[in-house]
Amino acid sequence: MARPRIDVSIEHKNLPEQAKDEKPHPNTCPSCGSHYREDELERNLRVCEHCGHHFPVRARARIAQLADDGDFEEEAAELRSEDPLEFFDLRPYTERLAEAEVSTGLGDAMIIGGAAVEGMPCELAVMDFAFMGGSMGSVVGEKLCRACDAAAERGVPLVAVTASGGARMQEGILSLMQLPKTVCAVEDLRDARCGFISVMTHPTTAGVLASFASLGDVIVAEPGALLAFTGPRVVQQTTREKLPDDFGLAESNLRFGHLDGIVPRPELRPFLGRVLRLFANGR
Repeated sequence: MARPRIDVSIEHKNLPEQAKDEKPHPNTCPSCGSHYREDELERNLRVCEHCGHHFPVRARARIAQLADDGDFEEEAAELRSEDPLEFFDLRPYTERLAEAEVSTGLGDAMIIGGAAVEGMPCELAVMDFAFMGGSMGSVVGEKLCRACDAAAERGVPLVAVTASGGARMQEGILSLMQLPKTVCAVEDLRDARCGFISVMTHPTTAGVLASFASLGDVIVAEPGALLAFTGPRVVQQTTREKLPDDFGLAESNLRFGHLDGIVPRPELRPFLGRVLRLFANGR
């Protein structure tokens, strides 16, 4: 008697050519498939020369792209997140923090400091998505507030470059409290008559988008960046409706008036220089 045979063709017939557990090379463009050497990507500011796709940029590399040589002085580098809730999911929060610090070389998901862009002084606050998805916990909120205070004290504008998945769930309500805290810090910066330039990169979502990132006097984004409170997959599953192909992207946000402009990465530094000069002339 023949044994019954289970048909597993359904499991495999729709598999892509690349195995599901095989990750593409980080220097391969996801839009056009072009592959680059590391030095080629760095030379072009990590932008695909063929289709213009913007690869992710780490915080220190971003600072090197924007700030004048030798003019960045980091502040509050000693701050580290604590674990007041003793949070544990699959692993302790303290273990995740230590792993993120070792892998990124950062104390948390934001770097702040005084800088100059094309000779114009400013305060920089740059987020790094590689540190726990750029999530905003107590340290990120505190650093943003300190950056606002430093900008107000020096009488210079603040430039914030965001890349975040939102609030850091491991800190619970303490993380959510960073939203009003950062909003108040930006308001104090306005009271000091200092400008705030917000540069949103992929992705800027949830709590960061809903707080300081959307409060800039000038708000721009990189092409193709996802700027949404919730990603399109979650929205589509919730509403059971088909969303536009550009839902939540920078181009859609510009069309609806949420942005002042979309600035490609090679043009970002001169753009910031012009805006900083305008703020300086207005004081």
